[in-house]
Amino acid sequence: MSKEKKSGLGKFLAGAAIGAGLGILFAPKKGSETRAELKAKIDELVKQIKKIDLEEVKEEFEVKLENLKAELADLDKEKVLEIAKKKAVELKEKAQDLVQLAVEKGTPILKDMAEEVRLKTIDVTKDVLKKLENAEKK
Repeated sequence: MSKEKKSGLGKFLAGAAIGAGLGILFAPKKGSETRAELKAKIDELVKQIKKIDLEEVKEEFEVKLENLKAELADLDKEKVLEIAKKKAVELKEKAQDLVQLAVEKGTPILKDMAEEVRLKTIDVTKDVLKKLENAEKK
């Protein structure tokens, strides 16, 4: 085990032992009872420390860090742009479905409003895609 790991683990354990000790010392009990409880808690803590497998902890950290790296890679500009383009197509289709529903129901006011929503959706998606494409070029 490296010196750094020992040092970090030692600090953690010392802090845990001090916290447990203070909790027991400030409890309203006889001194002999308090000392006995403190010794028992320290013994319990030592047993728990011996059970810690640092290699296992290290491996778990490495796996979680690799997962984070992979997720971050998914956020790169090219993938964001690709996803945004797909979403833009989906939004346009949904807006067109809304217009079609208004036409089918024969309501001119709804049709006009749905058409406005469709056009605004197209404008918004074009604007977002343009911004993403410009950001990708930088």
